[in-house]
Amino acid sequence: MKQYNFMKKLLAFIIILSAAVYSQSAGNTGLSFLKYGFGARNIAMGDAGTALSNDLTGLFYNPAKLALTERSEVLFMHNEWIQDISSEVIGVKTELWNIPFAVGFNVTSVSGLEFREIAGDPVTTFDANYFYGSLSTGFFLTDEISFGAGIKYIYEGLLNDQASGFGFDFGLNYLLPFNGLTASAVVKNIGSMNALRNEETKLPTELRIGTAYTYSLIDSKFDFTGGVELQKYLDTEDNHFNFGGEVLYNRFIAARAGYQTGYESRGFTAGIGLMWGNLKFDYAFLPFSLGLGNANLFSLQFKF
Repeated sequence: MKQYNFMKKLLAFIIILSAAVYSQSAGNTGLSFLKYGFGARNIAMGDAGTALSNDLTGLFYNPAKLALTERSEVLFMHNEWIQDISSEVIGVKTELWNIPFAVGFNVTSVSGLEFREIAGDPVTTFDANYFYGSLSTGFFLTDEISFGAGIKYIYEGLLNDQASGFGFDFGLNYLLPFNGLTASAVVKNIGSMNALRNEETKLPTELRIGTAYTYSLIDSKFDFTGGVELQKYLDTEDNHFNFGGEVLYNRFIAARAGYQTGYESRGFTAGIGLMWGNLKFDYAFLPFSLGLGNANLFSLQFKF
């Protein structure tokens, strides 16, 4: 009974916290690189990582998922986005005092931006640079429910202007009584930046709620995973549903696909995965419409 009352209070805290953040302001947010997913597996499945992440990538999507992981892990990811946007991402997870801890780093740049003082030829060109470093952990509150939290340091640099700040993530994951079925919820990027010249950039604070199900056909060596989540940016009118699925054969090769609603220029996602012992390679493909091109994402992961 005490655990039940504690969980009710914790869930109420997250709901109230989300409402408080939502009421602070309305309008557009910046720092879009915080919206990019982590791990080509998750991105290939519609970026539904809050529901579907099953490894150290939980440090980005839902730190409560870290409590479900075993062994130490390292993941490197390279993103070739559209419009000369590229990212290099790394995550590392280990255990201290039987509690999982994960650190993540993201370096994103947008090259070839033009600076003009008047109409005509640009005075110069410059790169926009973004960075975050994060620390996350997760642990079980009960046999079925885990809680996680993370903190990230954020930096942005545009021409001669710089700003920095901090963001916080809080998440829950529930192993439902039906075998293979889970439910997750997370509030991400609660925090603020100092002023970039004259104005603070708002963090893209978001709420995600999702569920996932995994079913194994042992005789045929096939595993099927599917999930869906609601993604709500609290300071804007953006609402998205992310759907994703994976077919895994013999824990060696995986085919993945997904769909994201609410975007003007993209929707479908796809990818593949190859596993060999403790080593895993994943690829994700995101086609964009409106002549924006396509995004290709690669990640390499090692468990030890």
